[in-house]
Amino acid sequence: MIGRRPVAGRQVIDVHAHLGPYSLFYIPEPGAQQMVDVMDRTGTQVTVVAANRAIQQDAHLGNSETLAAVDAHPSRIAAYAVINPWQDPERELERLAADDRFVGIKVHPTLHQYPVTGARYAAVWAFAAETGCPVLSHSQHGSAYDAPALFETVADRYPDAPVILGHAGISPAGVDEAVDAASRYPSLWLEVCGSQMTGQLITGMVERVGSRRVLFGSDFPFIDQRMSLGRVVYASLTEDEREDVLGGNARRLFRWRPLPGDPGELQ
Repeated sequence: MIGRRPVAGRQVIDVHAHLGPYSLFYIPEPGAQQMVDVMDRTGTQVTVVAANRAIQQDAHLGNSETLAAVDAHPSRIAAYAVINPWQDPERELERLAADDRFVGIKVHPTLHQYPVTGARYAAVWAFAAETGCPVLSHSQHGSAYDAPALFETVADRYPDAPVILGHAGISPAGVDEAVDAASRYPSLWLEVCGSQMTGQLITGMVERVGSRRVLFGSDFPFIDQRMSLGRVVYASLTEDEREDVLGGNARRLFRWRPLPGDPGELQ
């Protein structure tokens, strides 16, 4: 087994990953153990995951699958509670509130075909505003459901709700739109995974909104974690900025529980 080799002495936290098979395309090795094996090679301390079953089919059942992965790897994997606006969101929020294995909320408005500004998401934003629990949402330029500009309405209504714009709008135009929104609203955060993401785009995010609101995510195992990490490692950032993006911001933002081993330092 290849030993764990931390990136430049850092402990990386990946805030955007998935678990299990996906119906729209094949993913090799989507299980928790295979993911941890890759994390050992990249020096990733903790990855926060949402089960694909929870996003695509059954939020309650899929969230249970995520918790099983946490129980199998309690010092390496943390859980998002997926909230599907069509599947009793209040029930899953109650479950989230009662279980500290969940460190955040995941929503996917594009797949669920429901806009972030709709009433069915109101309980999510209210919970986040009340508790400080971060919400990772898919965001996509041009989407009627989660274009980055739509989150400005959410930020207006719920200024205390920390919302992470997953993929930061996906495309270069989406990144510009996401950066504009985050520049106006301090409750909006940017996350850097996506097939169109580059080190130059990440550098631009940091230059415009500061390094303290940009988070490393990989979309692992959709996108190889090693490639996603390389974009940040080789971006034109200062060492302090890189530290913020790769793990420092996640340590400050998420509602970590005490974890066995060195990730207990997240507290």
